[in-house]
Amino acid sequence: MAWTLFIGNKAYSSWSLRPWILMRHFGIPFTDKTIPLDQSTTGEEIRRHSPTGRVPLLEADGVRVWESLAIMEFLAERFPDLAIWPADPEARTLARSLASEMHAGFQRLRQTCPTNFRRPQRAIAIPDDARRDVDRIEEAWAGARERWGQGGPFLFGAFTAADAMFAPVINRLWTYAIPVRPETAAYMAAVMALPAWHAWIEGAEAEPWFIDRYEAI
Repeated sequence: MAWTLFIGNKAYSSWSLRPWILMRHFGIPFTDKTIPLDQSTTGEEIRRHSPTGRVPLLEADGVRVWESLAIMEFLAERFPDLAIWPADPEARTLARSLASEMHAGFQRLRQTCPTNFRRPQRAIAIPDDARRDVDRIEEAWAGARERWGQGGPFLFGAFTAADAMFAPVINRLWTYAIPVRPETAAYMAAVMALPAWHAWIEGAEAEPWFIDRYEAI
């Protein structure tokens, strides 16, 4: 199996992290190919592979899959023996709902706290609408953990695609030192302790590319 996941900079590409950390955690063999963002050749290079001109994109046995959620669903179908989504139908429905909410929402938090996996932890003041995003995220995580999290430290006990979808938010909350509840901090710590998380961070820190607008905040 020769699969390639085309991604943006590990330092900045939150969408690329999502399928990457999922595949790495579950031991799905793949090679990643970074297309540096914000370069004169970026658009041309990405369009060679992705019809949308965006990453991530997975090339798998001649099939091209783009968009993080679509890649996750593809993986769940190809590897039904892996618990990429929770096994319980009710839990799986909630996990997919939360993943879709993350995919489409929390715009103010994203704008206020750009992804930067190399940024030293440093607090900033966030506006009220970004704080409301944080409050909703904490509420969503607490609800999943209370109902389904007894079997482990993640949203549904074991690590699933729902956790992968929220992984960039965990980085935002941590690196911008946004105050959160103790139970939120414990969940964040569990995700940040994953070997796959550390591998991504190491990759980000080793990259030679810097984008000033992400480094200035």
